[in-house]
Amino acid sequence: MKLLKFILQSVVLLSAFSLAGCWSPTAMDSSSGSATPRDSSPTPERSSNDKPNNDNKMIDSKNTVDAADGFAANLPAGFTMPTDAVGKKMLKEYGAIFVAKDGVTPPPKVVFNNESEVSAWQSGVSKSTETIDGATIELQSNAMKALKDAIAEANQSGVKIAARGGSDAARRDYSGTVKNWNSRVEPGLKHWVRKGKITQSEANRIKGLSIPEQITEIFKLEEQRIYFSIDFSKSIIYSVAPPGTSQHISMLAFDVQDHANPKVREILEKHGWFQTVFSDLPHFTYLGVTKDKLSGLGLKKVSDGGREFWMPDI
Repeated sequence: MKLLKFILQSVVLLSAFSLAGCWSPTAMDSSSGSATPRDSSPTPERSSNDKPNNDNKMIDSKNTVDAADGFAANLPAGFTMPTDAVGKKMLKEYGAIFVAKDGVTPPPKVVFNNESEVSAWQSGVSKSTETIDGATIELQSNAMKALKDAIAEANQSGVKIAARGGSDAARRDYSGTVKNWNSRVEPGLKHWVRKGKITQSEANRIKGLSIPEQITEIFKLEEQRIYFSIDFSKSIIYSVAPPGTSQHISMLAFDVQDHANPKVREILEKHGWFQTVFSDLPHFTYLGVTKDKLSGLGLKKVSDGGREFWMPDI
């Protein structure tokens, strides 16, 4: 009887302990049975030896943010969340632009479909034109002011912030993004035909597709490691933006000539300009905040080769 009484008391105590919340089966990894603390993993950073992630992992727009100050919470009012595979991928890779602050206007969606859409949106945004080191460039007004302030500070520090690529360093139109896209797709198709990875008839079919269809096909090929970057070693998006997705359309992006100089990068960051497109080394994006505010916008730091890239934490 004493033994039976002891067992019954033990059962009651264990039940009370479980109900009190001191242990929960949800704290265990169901696949392995090992305890896994929630949200305890550090922010991932790519080392200089890592390859960019080209697995086309899509964003679940319903489950992208856990905190009130996450990326989705900082998107502009009226922003159209993409539902297609291309739009979701580009939001993940290029999306830092959509949480830019300091009175600038981020685009209302990830992909512009044609020239008329781009022209209509750009015409409604406050912008300024300046000649910088011989190149005439156009940016949103507050972004231009911040860039000029950075240039002035750089001059005082004995370094130079100049445009890379002339007027193409800043604002671009839709046709410009198509031209850049073709500059990678066409050589890429020829390269992979020579390598026997695709046939000439398949290359011709892809060249004849509409732009949206072609983007989808190129991404499918890249899932098979048939890449279209300059050196054919990584995704095309690390060389050029798919048409209608370039941050330069927003007039909040600027390509810097002396981007390899750490002092240049430091001064640009001080004035709200950051690198946000992984592997696009000359490319800087105006986010309009200081570095300590970036994580609060839902951005994460990805380090590579001594540089910091700030990308959506989704």
